[in-house]
Amino acid sequence: MRFIARAVLIDLDGTLVDSLPDIACATNAMRAELGLPTLSVKRIASYVGKGVDVLVHRALTETMDDPAPPDEFEYGKQSFNRHYSQVNGNESRVYPGVQQALEDLRGKGMSVACVTNKPRSFTLQLLERTDLKPGFAAIVSGDDTQQKKPHGEPMLHACRLLGVAASDATVIGDSENDVLSARAAGCHVIVVETGYNEGKPVADLNADAIVPTLLHAARLIAPHSL
Repeated sequence: MRFIARAVLIDLDGTLVDSLPDIACATNAMRAELGLPTLSVKRIASYVGKGVDVLVHRALTETMDDPAPPDEFEYGKQSFNRHYSQVNGNESRVYPGVQQALEDLRGKGMSVACVTNKPRSFTLQLLERTDLKPGFAAIVSGDDTQQKKPHGEPMLHACRLLGVAASDATVIGDSENDVLSARAAGCHVIVVETGYNEGKPVADLNADAIVPTLLHAARLIAPHSL
C-alpha cells in the first residue's frame, strides 16, 4: 500500500521517542509524595496517551476512567509537572530510524508536523533535548487547541498551519487516539508498533496500515506530485 500526501503529521510519545522512562519516573515521584507505592513501568505505560491530566487521574486511582478527588488531583498534577520538568529527556530515547525517516519525508518535499497531547512546554523541552525540533515545520501540543486527540481538532490545526487539506495529510501514530483523531479530521493513518496504545494491541486498530517503525511508515508515503 502507498499513501500519497502533501503533509505528514507525527505523534511524539511512542512514535518518535520512547519517553516512558521519564514519564514513569515523574509519575512514581508524584505517588511517593502522596504516600502511594511505586507502580510498574508497564502499568504506567497503559496510562499514557490522553495528556497529563488523564495520566495523573489514572496514576492516582489506578483505573482507566475514575477521577481522583479534586484536591488530590490538583496536588498530584503540580507534583507530576514539577518532577517531569526536571527529568523530561533524561532517559527518553529517539527510536532507531526516526531521523532517517524525517529526512526521507522532507527529502520527498513533504511538510512534517509533530502533533501530540503533551503540554507545549514539555513537548518543546523533549524535542529540543532529542534534537528533533528542527525537523518539524509545525508543532501542535496538547494545550494548543481546545480539544486533544482523539478529537480531530489537533490534526486540523496542524493542517491549517502547514497550509494543506486534511485529505492530503497522512498521520503516523502509535495508538487509538491517533487513529480516531485522524479519522475525525479526514486524514489517512499509519500505526507503528513501537508505542504504548494504553496497553491494548495495535492489531485491533482501524488503521490504514500497521508497520514496525516510523521508517517503515515513511517509506510507504509518496509526494502528492507523483
